[in-house]
Amino acid sequence: MKKEVLILGFVSFFTDMASAMITTTFPLFLVYVLKNGVDKLGFVIGIATFVSYFFRVIFGILSDKYGVRKPLALTGYIISAVSKPLFYFATSWQHVAVFRSLDRFAKAMRSAPKDALLSAYGKEKGKIFGIHKMLDVAGEMSGALIVFLMFYVYSANEETFRNIFLMTVFPGFMAIILSFFIKDVKTKRDYKFDLQKDKDFVKQLLISNLILLFVISESYFLIKAKESFEFIYIPLFVVLMNATETLFSYPFGLLIEKLNEKFYYFLIVFHILAVITLYFGFVTGAFMFEGLFLVGFFNYFRIMISKKAYNTATVYGVFYFIVAVLGGIGSIITGIIWKRFGFDTAVCFTVFGMLLSLLLWRAYVRTDN
Repeated sequence: MKKEVLILGFVSFFTDMASAMITTTFPLFLVYVLKNGVDKLGFVIGIATFVSYFFRVIFGILSDKYGVRKPLALTGYIISAVSKPLFYFATSWQHVAVFRSLDRFAKAMRSAPKDALLSAYGKEKGKIFGIHKMLDVAGEMSGALIVFLMFYVYSANEETFRNIFLMTVFPGFMAIILSFFIKDVKTKRDYKFDLQKDKDFVKQLLISNLILLFVISESYFLIKAKESFEFIYIPLFVVLMNATETLFSYPFGLLIEKLNEKFYYFLIVFHILAVITLYFGFVTGAFMFEGLFLVGFFNYFRIMISKKAYNTATVYGVFYFIVAVLGGIGSIITGIIWKRFGFDTAVCFTVFGMLLSLLLWRAYVRTDN
């Protein structure tokens, strides 16, 4: 594997180590330390998701139109590293929403250019994105393990939560140092920015992502797990989910190369199984299935875009924008349904909604071998 893929992979490793130290803790911090309901958690997730993905289309267009890859990615990694320790100062759900959104803005800045860089590093898209995602998720797993050790040694009190937020400085610093060694690439000389060439493919992306209106975020999985387990054990479920993602990232990349659009069926099955097992109290199985869904979802769309898009960074940005709108709305709806009607209703909404989305996908999206 080319060294530029590995360098970018380890930048993501340290960045996502810090991110996991936040994502593993902030839902619990918001609900159990700051004493807010799951509806407020839904708003925080929804706002941050929207910010994260909305700006990706803007930076994707800028990256393609002006041929800018590394500078945008580098700036995004720097802002991300600086924003995470700010959670230490949060005293309300509004603070959490602002700090989380700033971190997600940084991710928006770097994501499309980063994926465009990976697309330009070689022709074996499945292997490249599979290995990168493997290092990405390995970083998340390491961050969750750090949280577990902090809870185990110091107990899960408010001071420990805030110290974990502050500790994100260290992996963030490592990511910044490594990001300066990312290899930049130039767009092809005969390339001309033309959105019309991706019009039909973008329509397929929109239809394919309607499932996000019904997906139950992994942050809600953490809250549900807390109903049966002590704080100290919650990070271990994140580790299990990340380990599942790491283990299956590379083989899923190869499988997507072979099945193309038909891999989409697996995404529906994985998330429905995750939600159903969570409902019946099989928390371990739920996090494993959710790990399969997450790694399959992002590998699938990143590889499909890499293979079929003309304006690569722009379409990555459009994809992330679609995820922003649909994922943000879905998170808010889930929080409201859970708060007002109970988790049972939220599960039914998810299962039936995803099955309806699958029927629509089958009607409008052409599958190739």
